[in-house]
Amino acid sequence: MRKALLIVCSLVSLSALAQSDDEKAVRAAISQLFDGMRKADTTLFKAVFVPTASLQSIAKNKEGAVSVRSESIPNFIASVGKQKPGALDERLSAYEVRIDAELAIAWTPYVFYFNGQKSHCGVNVFTLVKLNGGWKIQAIIDTRRREGCPDL
Repeated sequence: MRKALLIVCSLVSLSALAQSDDEKAVRAAISQLFDGMRKADTTLFKAVFVPTASLQSIAKNKEGAVSVRSESIPNFIASVGKQKPGALDERLSAYEVRIDAELAIAWTPYVFYFNGQKSHCGVNVFTLVKLNGGWKIQAIIDTRRREGCPDL
């Protein structure tokens, strides 16, 4: 009985190690996105997306009506490329990553700074897919608000 328990515990530990490597790789893909954004490096930035990736933002207008806006990834990449290095700085305060086989999601609260000034904050939700052994971003949806943003 003890031997069986030891084997089960070892298998669980190996499984946890494999998932933590995937979690590190998911985090690395997201970090590469924000590193590319900060550097205004579209090559670094573009490399983390699958060709069919999508970007959406949930926001409220002045009257409080909620809408979901979509932006094409090519337009997003082009807008990042037009910035000066250091102008865009999105700072994450935490990561919550969930993985099942070749699918991962990451929940990342953030504060966004433009030219050193706090602009807005919210939460990003990333959907990533493991393709050819590497994690790529399939979709991003985020919330955006200007009030109640912490300093990061």
